[in-house]
Amino acid sequence: MERGKFHLNSANHLRPSSPELLFMTAFSRASRFPRPLAISLILLIFMGFGASRSWAEPPLLAPGVMPAAETALPTEGQRYELKLYHLHTGESLDIVYRIGDTYIPSALEQLNHFLRDHRTEDVSEYDPSEFDLLHNLLTRLNRPHATINIVCGYRTPESNNFLRTRGGTVDPSETGVAEHSQHMLAKAIDIRIPGVTTRRLDQAALSLHAGGVGYYPVSQFVHVDVGPVRQWSFGGARHARRHRRSRRTA
Repeated sequence: MERGKFHLNSANHLRPSSPELLFMTAFSRASRFPRPLAISLILLIFMGFGASRSWAEPPLLAPGVMPAAETALPTEGQRYELKLYHLHTGESLDIVYRIGDTYIPSALEQLNHFLRDHRTEDVSEYDPSEFDLLHNLLTRLNRPHATINIVCGYRTPESNNFLRTRGGTVDPSETGVAEHSQHMLAKAIDIRIPGVTTRRLDQAALSLHAGGVGYYPVSQFVHVDVGPVRQWSFGGARHARRHRRSRRTA
């Protein structure tokens, strides 16, 4: 429900749908009681409200650690999996990349190869927190087993410049590709998720506050990276507004 609006419950009473309205309702009811009891009542109401919000949102992954050696991998713990499909190479990858708080080096190597520059076949070493970002994004969307379509992974400087200028045929301002792209640092991926609109994917990524988020409604993908927190849009109605708020480093 939209912020600040009301809807009717089964008893035909107006129910608040925002923290501000909840406070007004709690204050109105508590004012009928002596002040100490009223204060306690308001605190109890807001503690319950906070608990219900945290209960509604699954916990997100914090950054993990690299093991001292492959033989030091934990044998127990939650297994974190990613299912990926590369739109340019046609390759698929279904892989457990982390157990508990520990990344799996061999899995990271496979991910690095999967996300290679498909134009030059160059492979880089991805920041593993980018994979946690993808996992957290699926968690936020409540689609933990969804397959992520990869539009673009790692880019060499040569590939990035080619995309930025279309081989020298267009002005860089027309392409939406940054000169100092996080793709060249192996910290960015452009993605789609089948069954999820580009707008919803963008909003979910923004809600994580985990790095850069670029919204490309015309090309129908979202850029997510683990660089500085910022946002932008290229193409569509929100292009100018969001571009003014951030320096493009897609």
